Order: sequence, then C-alpha cells, then structure tokens
Amino acid sequence: MDIHDFTMDFFSLKGKNAIVTGGNTGLGRAFALALAKAGANLFIPSILPDDGMTQKLIEAEGVGYAFMEADITEEGTPKRIVETCVEKTGSIDILVNSAGVSLLADVEEFGRAQWDKMLSVNLTAAFELGFEATKFMIPQRGGKIINICSLFSFLGGQLSPAYATTKHGLAGFTKAYCDELAQYNIQVNGIAPGYYATAITERTRSDPETSKRVLDHIPANRWGDPMDLMGATIFLASRASDYVNGHLLVVDGGYLVR
Repeated sequence: MDIHDFTMDFFSLKGKNAIVTGGNTGLGRAFALALAKAGANLFIPSILPDDGMTQKLIEAEGVGYAFMEADITEEGTPKRIVETCVEKTGSIDILVNSAGVSLLADVEEFGRAQWDKMLSVNLTAAFELGFEATKFMIPQRGGKIINICSLFSFLGGQLSPAYATTKHGLAGFTKAYCDELAQYNIQVNGIAPGYYATAITERTRSDPETSKRVLDHIPANRWGDPMDLMGATIFLASRASDYVNGHLLVVDGGYLVR
C-alpha cells in the first residue's frame, strides 16, 4: 500500500458492529458514543437497567442500537452476549471491555469477598468475552478488542489491592491475546484513562484538598473529560490502527510523567 492510499475513511467504522460492556453509563457511554459517531452499530450489555439516554444519543447518529441487561460475571453470560450480538447485528467486529468495579477498604479489611468480586468483573469477564468474541473474529480474519485498563495498570494504589491487580492483569491479557491473535488480523489494545470528571470521582473532586493533590500531578492541570477518550477509542477500533497491537494507550493529561 502506498502512503497516497491513506484517507480519512481509515477512521470510519461504518457497517461495523460493536459490543461495549457497561456502555450505558460513565466512561462506557463515551466509548459507545464515539464508536457510533464513527458509524458503528452498538450492542450494549449492562447490569444497570437501560434508562433510554444512551439509546437516544446513539440512534441520533443514525446507527443501530441494541441493549441487553446482563451480569457479565454469571456463568454462560459472556457467551450469550456475543452470540446475541451476532444474531442481532450479523457480526462482532469490535469488543470494548469497559465494565468494571472498584471496591475500597483499608488493607486489613480488604478480604477475599471484595477480591473475588473485583476479579470476576474486571478481569475474568473480560477474558471470557474476549474468548467468545475471537470465535467469530478468527474465521472472519479481523477484529478489534479494546480493554479499558487504567493508570493502575502501571502503578500500585491504596485502599484497593485488587483494583491494581486486575488492571495489571488486564494489561497482561491485552499483550498475551495480541501475541496469539495478530496472525488473524485481530488487534488487541488497551486504553488507560487517568483521572476523569465522572460520577465516580465526584466525591474526590468536591474535596478541595484531594482535588488539588490530583491536579498537582497532572501537567494539563485539569480533570479529564469523557470526550477526551473518544478519539483514542475510534483510532483503536478503526483500520487506522491495524499495525498497532498489544499497546496500552494512556490518556491521562500527562499524569504518568510526574
């Protein structure tokens, strides 16, 4: 291919079908809407009921939308999610493993129950969804898997040993699946968001001292906006990133450089 063959169509997702877990809330909604704006049809499984807002936003982009209320940690549910997506849309071209939980407690109080819950949502479900998606991606010789990692894929972290563990694990899973699947033209990458202005961080942001401590660590001197993640999502889901594989794209305003 000659460089003159490159066009902005390389970023188009028109006709592609995508699963975004937890895509009806928080940062997941931003990932889903980004894909919709680039032309992809969305299939969103979530443990939270559909309030209609995400559907409204996505259908306004002129693409298809389907929702499935599901607990991704239940045995057999990841398989059912992927198969239902294929039944409804015709294929699974993009998988975004966005759903996650963060349970906080002092180290002496953070026990097996919290540990098991976080591993089942943040890591095991992502593996099972990836495993099921590749059953369709390998025969079609193409696909994109985007795992939503974290700054804590690189760092430790107080009050939640399981969170850093799952995010380190998700980074390792990303690289391992890249190594296995690149031969089938399947790209497996991660996005590692920094500190974002969402409902989850509202308590931190509302505390002047804590918020200042975070901002002092961010060269951009602001909390991330969910929109800041949309370009990265489109890039990693599109043909423009076909030679990017096993990479964790950090979108953190520079947090990790300090």
